[in-house]
Amino acid sequence: MTDSAGTLGPGAGSSASGEGLIRRRRRRRVRCGGLVVAVVAAAAGGTGWALYAKLDGNITADEAAAAELARYEKDRPTSLVKDAQNILLIGSDSRSGDGNGRYGRDSGTERSDTTILLHLAAGRRTATAVSLPRDLMVDVPACLGRDGTRSAPMFAMFNYAFQKGGSACTIRTVEKLTNIRVDHHVVVDFHGFKDMVDAVDGVAVCLAEPIDDKAAKLRLPAGRVTLDGEEALGYVRARKSLGNGSDTDRMDRQQRFLGALVNKVQSNDVLLNPVKLYPVLDAATSSLTTDPGLASLRGLYELVRGLRHIPAGRVQFLTVPRESYVYDANRDQLVEPEARRLFEQLRKDAPVKVTEKAPGVSEDSRDEEARGQSENGEGVPAFRGNTAAEDTCE
Repeated sequence: MTDSAGTLGPGAGSSASGEGLIRRRRRRRVRCGGLVVAVVAAAAGGTGWALYAKLDGNITADEAAAAELARYEKDRPTSLVKDAQNILLIGSDSRSGDGNGRYGRDSGTERSDTTILLHLAAGRRTATAVSLPRDLMVDVPACLGRDGTRSAPMFAMFNYAFQKGGSACTIRTVEKLTNIRVDHHVVVDFHGFKDMVDAVDGVAVCLAEPIDDKAAKLRLPAGRVTLDGEEALGYVRARKSLGNGSDTDRMDRQQRFLGALVNKVQSNDVLLNPVKLYPVLDAATSSLTTDPGLASLRGLYELVRGLRHIPAGRVQFLTVPRESYVYDANRDQLVEPEARRLFEQLRKDAPVKVTEKAPGVSEDSRDEEARGQSENGEGVPAFRGNTAAEDTCE
């Protein structure tokens, strides 16, 4: 029998239903806390501790960014809501590493290929990931360059910030743009992304038509396809040959792929299988450069611990409302007041919703499609996007 809280009462542990409930709860805990498994394994003995130490040592701490951000602490936004957190995820286009030369010559200058502001609501009710276009025209503050010199403030493409001053410059640019405090940041490059996808034995997507993109080194049949790391990288980076050729369409594709990756990592097939789990953790940690607060398994665990209660339907992906820049159709600018309202909602930890398509938006208009924003019946602003629960084949 159970008590009023729904927990097992005395003597119920031997019943079939009680055992089933315990198993279901155990599966939920393991499914949502992969890093916990690594910690438990570490406690099992010397071998486990060696594996833990290796994973813990994989992560690179971004000490230079921490020092630069501390220099400008008084100029940074303040956090308004305790326990809400904002993490900036930066995908670097570095060509260094095995096999990455095929994506272009490594000039030694990294740019941010993909940047996502991830907002985790207080109490971990929701997680909202907002893509920031690399071609967005923004005010980049004076930054410490990789060569040790300081640049003057300038109005430039968003990905110039990472090229000039790395993660610290990107964070300060985002904070200036949004007035949202960035609490943590994570940088991952091409090689790490591919390793992560391969570690989960690929991620399934559904293609409406075949793909033959020479620039992305990608050739795939129509229908449901499981992408390996190399194919996945080409798929999320392809731009001109897929969809309408816009960066908005490319970011939509990235968001849906990330949702599918989240579901794959949370699946029992990965997290309940130690043989598969260790490569996932090894790939994930090896690919990361983070702020010092996250640069350990303990730091990452503290971050993800509260995420176990967020259902996939409340893990949201959207792109900041944008349109073609008035002086150059190949660049972007924010759509106001929609973008400002989105940033304000996130800063106050107020709710936002995503919809497949904003009302009154035409399918063939890149700008109208990106700028659409509406109110739902409860007064919550809704933006075009998707959730991690949505299947790309449905």
